[in-house]
Formats: sequence, structure tokens, C-alpha cells
Amino acid sequence: MKIDVIASGSAGNCYKISNEDTTLLIECGIPYKKIQKALNFKTTDIDGVLVSHEHGDHSKACKDLIKAGVNLYMTKGTKEALKLDSHRVKNFEESNDKTYRWFEIGSLKIKPFKSIHDAREPANFYIVNKRTDERLLFITDTMYVEGRFNAVDYLMIEVNYVRETINQNENIHPELRTRIKWNHMSLETAIDFLKKCNLSRLKKIYVLHLSDSNSDAELIKNKLQELTGVAIEIC
Repeated sequence: MKIDVIASGSAGNCYKISNEDTTLLIECGIPYKKIQKALNFKTTDIDGVLVSHEHGDHSKACKDLIKAGVNLYMTKGTKEALKLDSHRVKNFEESNDKTYRWFEIGSLKIKPFKSIHDAREPANFYIVNKRTDERLLFITDTMYVEGRFNAVDYLMIEVNYVRETINQNENIHPELRTRIKWNHMSLETAIDFLKKCNLSRLKKIYVLHLSDSNSDAELIKNKLQELTGVAIEIC
């Protein structure tokens, strides 16, 4: 499974995931022209785009991708919030227990799961390469993750802030500080989540969506490396 970071952060998010015969984008929160350039203008190679929620830094290029004939996959709530009306927009199906069903795009299997964020119906993604059984866990824009995962080869995870750093930041409005804490993941929460998971297969961690003023990239990298012993890429 190949992972390419096109953009990450509050200015826009977009990631390319591919194997031998299937290519996905996760998020499309940058201008369409930038996506085209990152793909060497081969947008027809994209088999689908997973959109976690409606905020612009994750969904900016949705309408342009629809015009280009690319299928988008998202929750019903995200579709409604974005006011998208196209056969190109596919909704995740809910199971009887209110979780989302597995679905397939090419040789990649996707299991969406709910996230904790101030959006209509946000979701994150667990992706399995059917050819190799490699497993990617994608987590962004969420206060925490419910449950645990027993098989993860690649982890893409938001570590938006460090608690001590945000608490000591005198330039941030108290209401914004509270909003960030209730909608984004801290280093400490990420570590607690990883301690619950089986990391025996883990090969690499991609750290996403760092805050410019409330994070500490070196500290985050060192703490995650100390915990897991794998390669860490700050995106």
C-alpha cells in the first residue's frame, strides 16, 4: 500500500492511497487545480474519494471532482451539509447497530467509523488492501476514538495539539481553546488510544493536522517513536 501526503493541516487536507490497481483520495480540502497537479493531471486514475466531513479544509474540491466524473464517498449527514445532489456521491450504509457497513472500491475494503467533531455526521476510515491484507487506519478531526484496533500496518492520525502547549498559549481565545479540545485530538489522547491497540504489525505513523501554535512537532515525534518504535512522519 502506497501513501502520499498531498496536503495536511488547517489550510487543507488531501492524501493519496494506492495499491497495484486501486487509487483513492482521502479528503479533498484543497483547490482542485492543486489536486490535479499532485496527480500529474491524471484525475481519471482516481477510483474514489473518501470525505470525512463537510468542513472546507476536508471537502473544498468536492464539486469540481464531481464535475470531473469522480465518485465521492461520505456519510448522509456530510452530503446534506455540503448540499451535494449527484449520482457521483455515495453514502455509507448503516448497520442495525448504527455502525457503518464495510464496502469496497476496487481491491480496497473500507470500514467507516464515527468520529467526535463539530460536524453533521463525521467519520474516519479503516482500510484493508485485499491483495496483501495490509491495513491502514485513518483518524482525523476527532476528540477521541472509541474502541480499539487489533491489526494496523499504517496509521495516519491527527495530533493537533499538546495539552501543556495549548494551556500555556496566552494568545488563544478561551472559547477557541475549548473548541479545539472538544473537537481535535491531543498528543496525550493519541498515546492513550495507541496503548489500547495491538501495534505488533505497525510499520509507520503519519502525524496529521498539527496546529501551528499549539503543537510541538519534535516532542510529538519523540513521544510516538518512544511508544511504538516505528518510523514517524510529521505531515
